[in-house]
Amino acid sequence: MKRLIPAVSVAIMLACACAPATKAPEPAPAAATPAAAIPYGANKDASGTFVHEGVTLYYEIYGQGEPLLLVHGNGGSLGTLAAQIDHFKAKYKVIAMDSRDQGKSSDSAEPITYEKMTDDLAALIDHLKTGPVDVVGWSDGGIEALLLGVRHPDKVKKIVSMAANLNPGPDAFDPEIDALIKSMMELPDDVKGTPAGERQLKVVGMMLREPNIAPALLGKVTAPTLVLAADHDLIRLEHMLTIYKSLPNAQLAIFSNSTHLIPYDDPATFNAAVERFLTAPFRKIDRIPETMGSFEKLMTGLPQ
Repeated sequence: MKRLIPAVSVAIMLACACAPATKAPEPAPAAATPAAAIPYGANKDASGTFVHEGVTLYYEIYGQGEPLLLVHGNGGSLGTLAAQIDHFKAKYKVIAMDSRDQGKSSDSAEPITYEKMTDDLAALIDHLKTGPVDVVGWSDGGIEALLLGVRHPDKVKKIVSMAANLNPGPDAFDPEIDALIKSMMELPDDVKGTPAGERQLKVVGMMLREPNIAPALLGKVTAPTLVLAADHDLIRLEHMLTIYKSLPNAQLAIFSNSTHLIPYDDPATFNAAVERFLTAPFRKIDRIPETMGSFEKLMTGLPQ
């Protein structure tokens, strides 16, 4: 049966009427359960729900410390971020949520948009009363992480955006990627008309018309931001450079010999890059003075 590849989202693919919610219990110590035995994405002992704009949103919380929000990609769930949850829960209070119309969160009555999913994240932060968070988003999650900095700047401290795109056009996607997305709208007969099929059409269809973010809008993002991509990503590297150059406080890293799925394929490399950015003080580099300053030190240190 044909289905959407969960984490390959955005990159390609890749009036808050909040009701009372189930409060997530205090998580067990990180070492209490072997990582492989933890059902990330279906762990009732770490889960909670709340309602935003009529949609019941499912989330899980692990660890203790500063809050770190993880955001999954198109058609996936928080379970696709298992390697990131497992790594960062040792030092952070890790929060992850299934986006509306995906995972264990409920379906919405209206068309899905990145702005609505971003506002769901803001509502989650308010619901949990965490204060501002660091946020790491992958693919669709990378788009939402950027939009969180645009729409809710008071709720973010640092942003990591892996393989996001600003539009669904040729600036972001090569023709074969666009064709791939369209092929995912062609459901087999046994899937057509089913709840899973309707979800796929709704969520994948969003990628054909969204997002629609003007690069200038990223100038509103004041939070330090790390822009990540793979050298064989589904998003064009030229587009990633546009994102990087449009952000006032940004760093850029390209993973070598990797694809859009590096958070899954090589989580050690991905997580290390993210952790270094989150833990190091952010500073903007003035490239000419700093380059020449280092050059002078280099030359001074050479044997005469």
